[in-house]
Amino acid sequence: MYFVSDNAAAACPEVIEAVLAANTGVVGTYDGDALTQRLDGVFGDFFGHACRVFVVGSGTAANCLGLAAMVPPWGAIVCSREAHIQVDEAGAPAFFSGGASLILAEGAAAKLTVDAVRAAVAGMRGDVHQVQPCVLSMTQATEYGCVYTPDEVAALGEEAKRRGWRLHMDGARFANALVHLGCAPADITWRAGVDMMSFGFIKNGGMSAEAIVVFDPALAGTLPHRNKRAGQMPSKGRYAAAQLLAMIETGAWERNAGAANAAAARLAVAAGDRLLHPVEANELFLRASPEDSAALRAKGFEFYDWAPGEIRLVTAWDTPEAHVQALAAALSEL
Repeated sequence: MYFVSDNAAAACPEVIEAVLAANTGVVGTYDGDALTQRLDGVFGDFFGHACRVFVVGSGTAANCLGLAAMVPPWGAIVCSREAHIQVDEAGAPAFFSGGASLILAEGAAAKLTVDAVRAAVAGMRGDVHQVQPCVLSMTQATEYGCVYTPDEVAALGEEAKRRGWRLHMDGARFANALVHLGCAPADITWRAGVDMMSFGFIKNGGMSAEAIVVFDPALAGTLPHRNKRAGQMPSKGRYAAAQLLAMIETGAWERNAGAANAAAARLAVAAGDRLLHPVEANELFLRASPEDSAALRAKGFEFYDWAPGEIRLVTAWDTPEAHVQALAAALSEL
């Protein structure tokens, strides 16, 4: 019974059907096919704002190629100390940008605040001897499964704008955050000051495609060249585009995120005071002794040992209901 990561979930039926439907005839290569050329319009309708959409093969590529278009090699990106771009992307922001640095801010549950951002850069002189902060990167939902409200995103957007920075959003679990909030996609993106984001689909029932969504056209110009140079422009791009279009146009993104969130909420009730952070998306972080972890594993549950005395559980769109019920019972019995 698998609760390690939503990355391991199956691709949902709508995605598989869309790939099969795209598998006919001879069409344009790279970005020249009709499906890829529909992406801007479909995502523009979804967000209620003109945007450019670029398909890549992983969340790391989506985050770091996007950031590379926003920051020069001598620049810096302000992010949470727990941000995925700091902890889990093997230096990819510096690699793709040609050397940009990360400036780490503190924050409970990996959540940035205006005060935390100000504290992170308070000691910087802004002269030629130091890197120049120019991008603020936030994660929605955070690495601890907590969700920024529209007002919280807007506060960071205003702070970034005041400083002349760009605002980037790592949206690996953006769909889960949207379902939790029940707001319009615009309310936590461009309307709140986000200039560019990665929109995660693989965790949400996608197969092999993620999206870079650019709300400011001034930032889009170099991305085709960056993506090609990074090996992120497949010659048969129609198959990747078909996946994203299917997720958006059928509403599978919302159904899948809702299922994952609901499963996590049921487990949160069973976990009780073991919870280390609010459960607002599809991740749970629990206090668990080595004996607790061994007892859960003996019953057939797989999960991630996060830190000494802490475990992480992640639900997915296709986590079987029987497995959720079994884990809830096992947590209650600890």
